[in-house]
Amino acid sequence: MIEIRRRGLMLVLSSPSGAGKTTLSRLLLETDSGIVMSVSATTRPKRPNEIEGRDYFFVTPDAFGRMIAGGEFLEYAGVFDFQYGTPKKPVMEALAAGRDVLFDIDWQGTQQLKERVREDLVSVFILPPSHAELERRLRTRAQDSDEVVSRRMSKAADEISHWPEYDYVIVNDDVGRAHAKIVSILEAERARRARLVGVSEFAAALTR
Repeated sequence: MIEIRRRGLMLVLSSPSGAGKTTLSRLLLETDSGIVMSVSATTRPKRPNEIEGRDYFFVTPDAFGRMIAGGEFLEYAGVFDFQYGTPKKPVMEALAAGRDVLFDIDWQGTQQLKERVREDLVSVFILPPSHAELERRLRTRAQDSDEVVSRRMSKAADEISHWPEYDYVIVNDDVGRAHAKIVSILEAERARRARLVGVSEFAAALTR
């Protein structure tokens, strides 16, 4: 019997800070066992509620530089004075095994993924419903100072300007509706012919 298998895909969710991509990422991971989170390396200090290896791999700037030099990243970028990068090996192993990998990265990282692994990439940009709502969400997170909130708001316009570079755009005015749209996108992309391994042989056998 000929088996149809599927190569995994990379699902990227991007948005300005506060638009809801982290909440949506967690919700998707809780409701879909077929997708795993890509764990990035970062030079940012660890926050009290974060766990090494689950939230990030926390590394020194020198170690991060050595990883860049060794070609160990699929993408990397500087964000708010710190560096973030996606280790290549675990992602490629997951795709080959038919697992999907979720990325919570910005437009810079998404551009690099497009250059290197476009055929495996599905990108979604999350927009806030309004400027006022974006600022409200940033202030109610209670983990950033007023100065940081102001910096993030000033950068939001630049981040939002990159929405046309994405495959899909979702306005997050309701988390449940936004999550449902992401699920629909994921299911459709999983069924793409180009991601099915063995389908040609399977179809040919049906015509014999």
